[in-house]
Order: sequence, then C-alpha cells, then structure tokens
Amino acid sequence: MNNIQDLNIKDEVLPIFDYSLNMFAKAKILEILHTPLNSVEDILYRQNILRAFAKNNNVLKKYSYTVLNLNEVHFFLNDTVLVDLRESKIKYRFFTPRREKSILSGKLNQLIIFFHRLQTFYFTRLSLEPFPEPFKDKIKEIVSFLSQFQLEKYEHLIREHRLKDSHIIALTHILVDQKEKKRIAVFWENLFLFEAYLSINQGILNNNFVFPSFSEDGIKISELFHPLLDNPIKNDFETSSNVIVLNGPNMSGKSTFLKAIGLCLYLGHLGLGIPASRGQLPFVTNFSIEINRRDDILNGYSHFMTEIVNLKKVVEHACNGDRCFAIFDELFSGTNLEDALEICRTTIQGLSKFKNSYFFISTHIQELENTSNDSISTYYIDCELLNERPTFTYKLKKGWSNIKVGRILFEKEGLNKLLN
Repeated sequence: MNNIQDLNIKDEVLPIFDYSLNMFAKAKILEILHTPLNSVEDILYRQNILRAFAKNNNVLKKYSYTVLNLNEVHFFLNDTVLVDLRESKIKYRFFTPRREKSILSGKLNQLIIFFHRLQTFYFTRLSLEPFPEPFKDKIKEIVSFLSQFQLEKYEHLIREHRLKDSHIIALTHILVDQKEKKRIAVFWENLFLFEAYLSINQGILNNNFVFPSFSEDGIKISELFHPLLDNPIKNDFETSSNVIVLNGPNMSGKSTFLKAIGLCLYLGHLGLGIPASRGQLPFVTNFSIEINRRDDILNGYSHFMTEIVNLKKVVEHACNGDRCFAIFDELFSGTNLEDALEICRTTIQGLSKFKNSYFFISTHIQELENTSNDSISTYYIDCELLNERPTFTYKLKKGWSNIKVGRILFEKEGLNKLLN
C-alpha cells in the first residue's frame, strides 16, 4: 500500500494533467494518477502511448465537442431502454404520438452529430502507426463502432432535414444490436481512456516534461523543478547512494525539493513525463512520502508517534524485499533534540543497508553531519549571507550547511535587545 497522501494528487497533481472535457475522462485520469505501474515494461508501454499522442498533436490539439451533447448521448445510450423499432414499425409509424417521435428523433440527431464529429475530425485522421499494441486495438474498436452508424449518410440527412421514420427505425436496430453485443459499454470505456491519455499528454507538453529512462545505476536528474511554482529554480541531482540526508536552515527550500523529487519519481512510475530536462530513475515498488506531516488526530497519534508508525511500515516493506522510495521531512522533529539525534542516527545508518531502496531524509540537526558511510550522501539547499541577512538561492549543493539562520534572524529582528 503506497503512502502518497502528501503528494496531494487530487488538489495539486491532477490540475497539471487535467484538460479533460467530461467527468468520465477526469475519473480515468485520477485512476491513472493513483496507480503506479508494476514493471518497467508497463511504464515504457504507457510512455509509448503518450509519445504516440504527441506525434498526433496536429490532429488532436483542438480536440473538442459540446459537453452537453456528450452527456445527453451518454445518458441516452446508458440509461434509456432501447427498443428495436423494426419489430413494431407499423405501430411506430402510424400510432406513436408526434411528441414521442420528436423526442426520439432529437436524441438520435444528437447522437449522429456527436459521433460524426468524433469520426470526421479526429479518429479517421489519426496516424495509428505510432501507437503500441494493444492500445492501437482500442482505437480501432472506437473507429469500428462509429462506422456502424453510416455517419456521413445520416449527418447529411439531418443537415437537410430529411430524416424519416424509416431512418429512425434503422438506427434503433443498430443501437439495440450494438448494445446486445456490449459494444456500447466498450466504446465508452475506450473513448474515456483515450481522452484521459489525450489530456495527460497535453499536460506533459504544456509543462515541458520529459520521459525518464530506468536503470539500476542510481538517480540522475537534470534541471529538476517543482511544476506548481512560478519561475522555479531548477536543480541537477545525481546519486548512487541509497540514503540522502538533506540539511539546511528553515525556509531554505528543503521541503520544496523533497516534493519535487518525490513527484518526479512518482510520475515516472506512472509512465508519465517528469518535471526535468532529463531523468534516469531506479524502479521501485513502494512509495512513502511524508512531507509537512503533523498529528494524526483520526488515529489518536501525536506527530512523533505518526513518524514512528510510518517509518516502521517502510522498514517492514524493505525487510520483505520491496524496493522502496521514501521521504521523511524533518524526521523525528516531534521529539526532543537528544532523542531525535540518537534515533535519527540509528535510522539513517540502518536504512543504508537496504541497497535496492532510496530514502530521502531532511533535518536541521547539525550533529548528524558526520553520520555517514558509502551508502549515505549529504546535500543542502544553499543560503548566502548578504549584508548580514540570509538570502535563499534554492540551489542544491553537495555537503553540509553550517549557517545558523535562526540565530541571525533572531538578532536582526532585535529580539536579543528586547528580551535582555
């Protein structure tokens, strides 16, 4: 079970990729965003689907329709009892009330116009060659379904106001036949998945994301950034260590970097683009991302107990052979400094033995500087002193920061004088 609550998928990640036209495609996007893939092969397959959408961008960049039409057609096909009027065509022609005929005719008009737009402007213009199997087959199923309705013929009749009872009867036969073969449900499933990928591709293109490669040789990311920031600072990051201790003063940008690296690894495992100019990632099977977490009131846990419980879950996964990616922001800040120092040191050294996992731990406990071995690397977010005031550059550097920003700000704000 992945612990990704702090990524705020619905409120922060979904808007990056949501260019959908309806709630059904949006639900598909959310499903994709909540489900990391099970293998590198699955990841590369999804990457290739999205690359194919990018190659068809000239056709799909203006993909649109009237959402009301979609909703009306969807309701008509899914929630209306469809009747094959061929079995009672005399009754329909001579005894069905005009108002009832008008309602049915209107619904079929909407259906034909909606389907005709999909077929004519988009699906018949697609280049299917870039799409991998079996996704290509899903597109072919959409095209095949639309072709059952003789859309050119019926769209022309509607435009000329020449749709007759005989045409209505013929269309109801097609609809009932398709529903009995369960092709209507398959059509909607394929269409909304298609639109979900179309929307995600738009988000990737608009944000200049790139598809990462996967390797056992550690993490290598160029120009990593957080996509929700205006004019974000971009950082290069490369490590073969499996425990990364991130230090530096408060407000320097540690949490922002952790969010960026966490989002990067997570999006990569969804088969999506990442916020960087290049990326090489390890494949992992379990995510635990703890950023700015506080008390767990629902379970009656204090901040410190929440940290203990979450750490134990991660360690148990690692002990069971899972390839973990975990972030612990300000680990054990919920207890006193003496305890925090001792158990942080034990945690950092203990986690370093799980060579197939990666652990990012931020801290401002200076005494942890010398807690190291070949599997532990230290980084800090740079802070410069200009005119005796801290200036945050938000640039990632290797090593340890010894700038005591709290003490400087305390003095600059005159609190020493006020309190003494």
